[in-house]
Order: sequence, then C-alpha cells, then structure tokens
Amino acid sequence: MKLKLHHINISTENVDRMETFYKDILQLHRDKSSDLPSLEKTKGYSGDVAFVTDGTIQTHIAQKDQLAGFKTKKLVNPVERGHIAYRTDNIKEFKEHLESKGVKYADWGNTAVNGWHQIFFYDPDGNVIEVHQLEDSEKALVMSDEDWKSLKFIEGRKR
Repeated sequence: MKLKLHHINISTENVDRMETFYKDILQLHRDKSSDLPSLEKTKGYSGDVAFVTDGTIQTHIAQKDQLAGFKTKKLVNPVERGHIAYRTDNIKEFKEHLESKGVKYADWGNTAVNGWHQIFFYDPDGNVIEVHQLEDSEKALVMSDEDWKSLKFIEGRKR
C-alpha cells in the first residue's frame, strides 16, 4: 500500500485570519485544484473552510465546531497537539523571512533530528509549525554505536 501526505487540517475560530497567515508567512496560495472536497453543509458541519497549498500538499483551514461529532453522530477522539512540518531548501532565508514578518521562532538546529536543521514557531491559534532543511545527507545517515545504545524503546516509544 502506498501512502502520501494529502492535506493538513487546522481548526480555528477565525478562518480569514488563519488563511492570511498561511499565505503571508508560509507563502502558500489559494488551492484551485479539482481535488478539493465538496462540502456538505447540511449534514452536521456547516463551518467555513479555506483551502491553501504549496502546490503539492493541501492545507484545509476549517472553522472550529466542537459539536460536529455529536451533530454527525461520529466518534470524536481529540489527541494532543502535534505540528505541521514543511521542508525548505534554504533555512537561513526562511528565518530572515520570519524575522521580517515579526514572527518569533525557536531554532533547534539538529538537536532533535540528526541531519535536519529545524525551527519551530506558532501560528495565530497556537498550532506548532516546523520548518526544516536537510543538512549533509551523508551525516544524516550515520549514527554512532553510542547513539544506537542510548536509544531505549518501550512499547514503540522512545523513552
């Protein structure tokens, strides 16, 4: 089975504000593709949705509705907040772009992932966004014996 990322869905109280943020800061554009979902606003969810894209992956910015699961009689299982990750070919230029827009970010370098230079920042609703650039690909593939020994997995999770 082949899987690929299709879209990211973000819920918000203010669709217009979030769409502006994603277009201005991440330089996404309005998605006009024929692959957009057809919204059924009479079947339980009637919120506004904006569709933006980087040309490959769609981002759906949907109006929050905590009761949509109850209205549609579907189980809602909220999970901890994760993050959206984008890859860039020039992390330095992207950091300069964020600074020019007044967006604060945390530069993790390759602290969390060997071979990735990562920065993290928040959108207006507090969703975490990661932007990373691959470092030297040869360096990214090499883990020392000590690195492997330091990894401890319990029930599929690193501890």
